[in-house]
Amino acid sequence: MQASRFAFGPFVLDPAAGTLLRNDDPVAVGDRGVKLLAALVGRPGEILGKAELMDAAWPGRAVEEGNLTVQIAQLRKLLGPAADGGEWIATVPRVGYRFTGALNLLGGVKRKALPLPDRLSIAVLPFLNISDDPEQEFFADGLTEDLITDLSRMPGLFVIARNSAFSYKGKAVDMREIAGELGVRYLLEGSARRAAGRVRINAKLIDAVSGDHLWAERFDRSLDDIFAVQDEVAEKIVEALLGRLRAPPPRNRPSSLEAYDLCVRARRLMDDSPQAAEEAHLMLTRAISLDPDYAEAYRWLAMNHWMGRIHSGGPTEFNRNLALELARRAVTLDPNDAGCRWVLAYLFAYERDFAEADAAFAKAIELDPNEADTFAALSDITVLAGRVGEGLEHIRKAFRLNPFPASWYYLTLGQAQYAAGQYAAAVETLRRDETYRTSSRRFLAASLAQLGRLDEARAETDLFLVANPHFSIRHWAATEPFRDARTLEHFVDGYRKAGLPE
Repeated sequence: MQASRFAFGPFVLDPAAGTLLRNDDPVAVGDRGVKLLAALVGRPGEILGKAELMDAAWPGRAVEEGNLTVQIAQLRKLLGPAADGGEWIATVPRVGYRFTGALNLLGGVKRKALPLPDRLSIAVLPFLNISDDPEQEFFADGLTEDLITDLSRMPGLFVIARNSAFSYKGKAVDMREIAGELGVRYLLEGSARRAAGRVRINAKLIDAVSGDHLWAERFDRSLDDIFAVQDEVAEKIVEALLGRLRAPPPRNRPSSLEAYDLCVRARRLMDDSPQAAEEAHLMLTRAISLDPDYAEAYRWLAMNHWMGRIHSGGPTEFNRNLALELARRAVTLDPNDAGCRWVLAYLFAYERDFAEADAAFAKAIELDPNEADTFAALSDITVLAGRVGEGLEHIRKAFRLNPFPASWYYLTLGQAQYAAGQYAAAVETLRRDETYRTSSRRFLAASLAQLGRLDEARAETDLFLVANPHFSIRHWAATEPFRDARTLEHFVDGYRKAGLPE
């Protein structure tokens, strides 16, 4: 994916990457600053009103004008004076601001191609919904996600995770470019049409290096056969790549298509706001009532209760205990599902049942070595155990399988970088737009404090406490699954320096 960059004085701003360079060295500017600067340099010399700038930096949110003033002041401090001694950003009293510097528009930069892994590698691109009903978009997405899961369980394949595959949804991008950005050789693309109790699926397997089409087929079946069709598509892909089928253990499939649709919709909302989590809760509860033996619905409901505990900002024993019960039920229903295993492993760790947690994580990796979420969750638990280098390796592996992940991957990476004493790297990670507005701010504040940037650290602490008013160092330290006293003290030290409440 390519985007424009802006050069002015010693600076190069890349809005798409969220970076600002000064003489090729990164400048520690937050995501709001990048958005404001991008809006200003995008229309050099023009006066941009305060409301327009606030919309650019805080889209869809009502914020006080003082927030804009603070961000502009921070930008001016970071940029310093222009070559003529003036300011890069001029204030137009009672109106807004304008960018006054000389500007050059640079060509877009392609994301660096990732090296191919030592296994046959594939990404499943989002299937197109060619039904007349736009509501069937969820069905096409669910088909894509299930094929990713089916393929990732096949021995000998390296499969890109769902988040990264879906970053290309609705975008016209060259196949070779996609393959390079994801670091895979093969791509699967297709379409789905669901209507009148029938489903038609077209699938095509492409060698992105040669451009050859290795396999293509159309499936026209009863909707009742949808999961059998998914299995058949996965088998044919593996046969085309490996020459023979080495099938993994069977998956737990839903008996109700309505339950399946609800689960597909709900898992989209798992890493979102508390309001979205409540909506997901209703969907997953309904899915289980329709199909009491649907393992994946129990898995996601377990995480939904766990996220409810996190969003509450304080101790909620009921949610924690119920989450563990639901995760156990998911594994009982489908012991061969790596996703169910890692969720149970993660909850075991928070129960301080570390032997069970370690065993469940190991089993998840054995069942599916391509499940990126397993490695991301394992990184979190491993870092808190004091094995920081190992934790960094786990999160790097997760990013390789999922180059464009959900926000919590960046939180986990930033936590590992902080634990390793890589404070500047942690600040860069945790100021990315993907994670900046989440609870990762506590690690950002601690990293800034360890760098001696106490004003910035305390500003981030204040922002963190707005969303987490009940947070205390004491409660956090007592509830996180630490196994290493020195690692715990390192985090507590950073929190105290950042001004987080005891």
